[in-house]
Amino acid sequence: QVQLVESGGGLVQAGGSLRLSCAASGRTFGRPELGWFRQAPGKEREFVATINWSGDSVDYVDSVEGRFTISRDNAKNTVYLQMSNLKLDDTAVYYCAVGRLPSFVWRWGQGTQVTVSS
Repeated sequence: QVQLVESGGGLVQAGGSLRLSCAASGRTFGRPELGWFRQAPGKEREFVATINWSGDSVDYVDSVEGRFTISRDNAKNTVYLQMSNLKLDDTAVYYCAVGRLPSFVWRWGQGTQVTVSS
């Protein structure tokens, strides 16, 4: 049993920055990946970024490569998504997830809205 709670979403101007946090509680089995997905209106949920347990392996969708940075702090049971140079197309509900990512999600967070304005 693991619960994920996202925070840090909000309204930001294009070109600005925002940091999302996801705090995990409860038990995890093995050393699962943590990651972020997003879903824009009218679109399917898509993979954004993932990070392994040790933090030495990360993966990003091409559209955020070089702009977003995923990190985790196992001592705090938290995964972060630092977003910079935000674009209008980044507007979405962002969900954190735990599992064997990106293919197998064990648990989703509740989502946090990120809105990028011009």
